[in-house]
Amino acid sequence: MATIKVKQVRSRIKCPKDQKRTLDALGLRKMNQIVEHEANPAILGMVEKVKHLVSVVK
Repeated sequence: MATIKVKQVRSRIKCPKDQKRTLDALGLRKMNQIVEHEANPAILGMVEKVKHLVSVVK
């Protein structure tokens, strides 16, 4: 499968707890941090849930 790079572009402050847990599950702890994941349905679903906080980098 292809890989995607996910970058956190907005702060997690004042976000609901489930969105904070989703960012933790993706491995994003700080602003502007980039992590690389396989593009499977589970990861894509997590990215969709916090799409207002992250961006997908090519």
